[in-house]
Amino acid sequence: MSIAGFPTSSDIYLEADGVRVAVVQSYAAKTTKSSIAVEAFGEEEPVATVAGQAAHVIELTRLYATDEAIRDNINFHDLSGFSLVICKPDKKIIYSDCQWSSIEESANIGSMVLEKVTLVASRRIETGV
Repeated sequence: MSIAGFPTSSDIYLEADGVRVAVVQSYAAKTTKSSIAVEAFGEEEPVATVAGQAAHVIELTRLYATDEAIRDNINFHDLSGFSLVICKPDKKIIYSDCQWSSIEESANIGSMVLEKVTLVASRRIETGV
């Protein structure tokens, strides 16, 4: 029996047009759903609930641009429709069609580091590895 390791920062990355553009040190994901209760006249309690749309908000910490992204002069502020890929030992989670909602950055000369990035994804997909 082989034991797979825990995910590292190289297992969490941003992908745009099939190209890895940044690796991510850590993330926190929150999915919410705007479900509503269906009420009926004369009933004391709701008679049903209706599931609403899911909203995926992910906060990334410490993004490092890949050498290829730096070489291609990728501007993260202009990036849209990208994916966040999280590789775990038993599955891969992909947040697709992502858009930025906030970016906080700091960098040293010659490096591009985004400190904290919040993004919104339209879809969350889990696949087996």
